[in-house]
Amino acid sequence: MGWRGILGFEYGIVQAPLGPDIAGPELVAAVANAGGLGLLRAPDWESPEYLKELIRKTRMLTDKPFGVGVVLAFPHKENIKAILEEKVAVLQLYWGECSKELVLEAHNAGVKVVPQVGSVEEAKKALNVGVDAIIVQGREAGGHVIGQEGLISLLPQVVDLVGDRDIPVIAAGSIVDARGYVAALTLGAKGICMGTRFLATHESYAHPTYKRKLIEHDKTEYTDVFGRARWPGAPHRVLQTPFFCDWKSLPVHENETTQPIIGRSIIHGVQRTLTWLLHSKRGIALSISKDRSLE
Repeated sequence: MGWRGILGFEYGIVQAPLGPDIAGPELVAAVANAGGLGLLRAPDWESPEYLKELIRKTRMLTDKPFGVGVVLAFPHKENIKAILEEKVAVLQLYWGECSKELVLEAHNAGVKVVPQVGSVEEAKKALNVGVDAIIVQGREAGGHVIGQEGLISLLPQVVDLVGDRDIPVIAAGSIVDARGYVAALTLGAKGICMGTRFLATHESYAHPTYKRKLIEHDKTEYTDVFGRARWPGAPHRVLQTPFFCDWKSLPVHENETTQPIIGRSIIHGVQRTLTWLLHSKRGIALSISKDRSLE
């Protein structure tokens, strides 16, 4: 069942670039040392020197290849330049169009490009610019997803589109165990990408309260309540916590920009303002925090 020999990784398990800074050097190195593809998450703003530092810290913990995930909807040009200068194994892209020029630039630096897509149309565009693999994300995924189609219907369509080309298709969205892995392989995927599964690990930067809630709550719901202004048109699946149940009927004209500021946190070394509905961690309320403490 392994993703052996593809892109140079031993197993077909990809650790998603958990955001905004949950996937740090310790988690990524642990995944890399175990034979999977670990992905750091680049900041959502230009911070090339800080990003280089993250990459170098990861290299101190592993001699295995790893990658960096970049959200193209946010400022990213200098960050991508830093990634290519550091020559990491994989540049993972999401929420934006991957250009042929970027792919060529990455390949010239020895970096493989792996975009994440949420539709057949996006997959076609990715194939046309010469990417090295494609992550297909279904709407079941826990983050803000760009597509609205379920994985079980979208995945085989992309697999058929790729055909006999040597471009691995990686499945993402609500895959948590070996059964999900086998199901993805049956539908034609060569590997799987998981995010939430890695959140409660020892190496994850997620707050202990957040990790505990992931274990305590087993029901989820699809909603656009969180991040309406920052992620317009991108609902996502959240835990049915008491906080979410109290807020899920928020009027459609309300969003995080209209909510009171309740504190600040350090994210990727930068102090950020927090409101009740901003970066709510899939339904867990935030309060005043220090360092990475998101309670």
